[in-house]
Amino acid sequence: MIGVDTLKGQIRKALSGFYYVYAEGQTFQTRARGNFRNRKITPLVGDEVMFESDNLTDGYLLEVFPRHNELVRPPVANVDQGVIVMSMVEPNFSFNLLDRFLVTLEDKGIEPIIYLTKIDLLTGTETVSVADVQHVYGTLYPVIAATSVSDEGAVHLLEQYFPERLTVFMGQSGAGKSTLLNKISPELQLATNEISESLGRGKHTTRHVELLPLFDGLVADTPGFSSIDFLEMEATELPKQFPEFVEASHLCKFRECMHRKEPGCEVKALVETGGIAQTRYDNYLQFLSEIENRKPMYRKK
Repeated sequence: MIGVDTLKGQIRKALSGFYYVYAEGQTFQTRARGNFRNRKITPLVGDEVMFESDNLTDGYLLEVFPRHNELVRPPVANVDQGVIVMSMVEPNFSFNLLDRFLVTLEDKGIEPIIYLTKIDLLTGTETVSVADVQHVYGTLYPVIAATSVSDEGAVHLLEQYFPERLTVFMGQSGAGKSTLLNKISPELQLATNEISESLGRGKHTTRHVELLPLFDGLVADTPGFSSIDFLEMEATELPKQFPEFVEASHLCKFRECMHRKEPGCEVKALVETGGIAQTRYDNYLQFLSEIENRKPMYRKK
């Protein structure tokens, strides 16, 4: 039996009002103190916390430490990297959707890894090839191309990114996120659903979130969002989420260049010469207009 101790740990699972905190090699079942609600603090999986407990089942959270970042779907805090699972066919690869994921992760300070699936189903008649994707993103982010579901080499490459990091998975509906997670960790047995034929989209098969220790790191066992709108980002923040724009922008004539109509813009010059991919630039302009045209959000007091 342990005396009442104040301990520091990490929330690894949240379920039915209980928070399961990992500390000193053990998992403690805890609850949040009532004043958390008054202070508008909702503890999240991934949070570093202080808690008190005199046994493994009756602890209380005392404090949630400041977060580096947080995601809404899945609800996880302090994420280091995001694996974006994109299929080449069924559903077809989308530069626009991939850029949405990338911008969202960049905005949160989460390092992206691009994982391409269903390469074995390519017939050569598609508009986008693996080489095209590598060409656009290969210098910006890790790109792993899995020839098939059972591609051990691709999975092994991915696993090398896990040590000492908290990783979440996300990506296209029906691209095989759950299948990939099951491959990495068979004990997960995530519900994998076939793409619903009528919609051409994957069904949501997610449940509560748990962080699993895998390959000396932690992996959220629930795939995250499969579509994105930029609800909170300001227009001036958007150019900062494209690393190649950031690199070029110090040569732009204007310091706060939005790379749209300004003269002397290095980003536009690089798009002209092929130094920056046209698809990236087109998507940037589309996202910019989405942000500028969205309806104002009225936050409840």
